Order: sequence, then C-alpha cells, then structure tokens
Amino acid sequence: MTSEVTTAQAPVTQRPKKPAPSIPVIAGLVLAAVFTWWAGHSMGFSLRPLIENWSNGWVVIEQFLSPNWPFIWRVWDAWVETIAIAIVATFVGAGLGLLFAFMASRVTNRSGWLYRATRWFLSVLRSLPDIAYVLIFVALVGVGSLAGILALILFNIGIAAKLTSETIDAIDRGPLEAVDAAGSGTWSRARWAVLPQILPNYLSYFLYVFELNIRSSVVIGIAGGGGIGQVINVQFSRFEYENVSAIVVALFVVVLLIDQLSQYLRRRFV
Repeated sequence: MTSEVTTAQAPVTQRPKKPAPSIPVIAGLVLAAVFTWWAGHSMGFSLRPLIENWSNGWVVIEQFLSPNWPFIWRVWDAWVETIAIAIVATFVGAGLGLLFAFMASRVTNRSGWLYRATRWFLSVLRSLPDIAYVLIFVALVGVGSLAGILALILFNIGIAAKLTSETIDAIDRGPLEAVDAAGSGTWSRARWAVLPQILPNYLSYFLYVFELNIRSSVVIGIAGGGGIGQVINVQFSRFEYENVSAIVVALFVVVLLIDQLSQYLRRRFV
C-alpha cells in the first residue's frame, strides 16, 4: 500500500531591503575629512622632513639601540627623588581631592554658593595641564622637586575631586535618609553615610593618581620639577642618547611594575 505524501511549499520570504545610506553620517564623515585637511594644511603638515632627514635621524636611533646600562645606577638618587615626588603628591593631592569632592557634590554640600564656588575652582584646576603648573612653580620657587610636588598636587586635586564627586552623586540614598532621620549634621552625614560607600572607588582613584604621578613626574622633571626627568633633559642637551635610552627602558620597567602592583592592590582591596 502506497501513500502519497504531499509537502506544502514554504512561502518564499523576501530579503529585507538594504537600508539607504544615512545622510547625516555621510555628511559628518565628509565634514570631519574637510576639517582634518584644513588643520593639516593650515599648519603646513608634511612628512617630507622625516624622509629627507632620515640619515641624520638614524644616527640617533643607533645610539638609542645601544643603551648605556651602567648609567641607570649612576642616577639612582634621581630615581628615588622621582618616586618620592609621586608619593608625596599623591597623598597630599588625593587627600585634598577627597575634601573638595565632598564640597563639590550636592549630596554632601547643602550650601548652594559653596557648591558652585567649589565646582568653579575645580574646573579652573583641570583647565591647566601639569606642565603648565610646573612652569608656574619653577618661576615661583625655582628649579627642583618642590616645584614638581606643588604642580602635581594641584593636578591631583582636580582629578581626584572630579572622579570622587561623581561617585558621591551616585551613592545609595538609603543610608542618607537614615542619618538624616537621626539628626546628623553635614559632616557626620558625610562620614557615616557617604564615606563607607565611596571608599573602595576612592582607593582605586588613589592608585590611579599614583600611576599618573609616576609618568607625569618625568615630564615635569624635564620642565624643571626635579627627578629623573631633569636628568633626561640634561642628557638630551649633551646629545648622550645612549644614556637617555637606558633611562627610558628603566622607566618602562618601573611603570610596568607599579602598574602590576596597583592592579594587585585593586583586586585585593577594591
């Protein structure tokens, strides 16, 4: 006995139409390309000097590829000074940054004029880079580690206060309502309801600021802020590129070790 099995043909589904090109996206890309061309053309950007001076630059590259390793130990005191600058600037700058963060948040600052004044002050601090601060302090206190420390402290206050104040704004409001119901004042409110919630994030910001200070201390040292950056500046002026190369490699190792230590502390305490 045979039976015929009839299978119904599945309806053929039409493929969706390809969306039309987005006119705003195309216009934005064209506008970005025009601005890029204008920026390069206005400052006379060209790779011709790199090609024409390649032979002269290769002499410098050869010296960089032959580091003078013993020179690293001859400037050990400069390395210690760089680490000391970063440590002092981190503790002072991040500590003051926590105080300004409480003043820059509506959650912990009930005074409208003080809140606005603090936000304005922090915006001014963040508007200048660390290199600008070190130039100012070099003119005030002279060349040396003090200028570098003061510059990094101001730079750190702006960063730590910005990140921490945003964390304060996003905390759980339940503990705040509890301490308010108990009649706590402004600083008691911040101490018992806010600080325990932001402490893990603040520790992460603290370590991040310390990492930045290690890198920034080299730059501000070149501008007169002391430390290993000042040694790099002197060696560049003497065309001792093999010494600079050794310092750069050692700096890379130091920053890498500090970054690994920072990651371990974040995993351990945050």
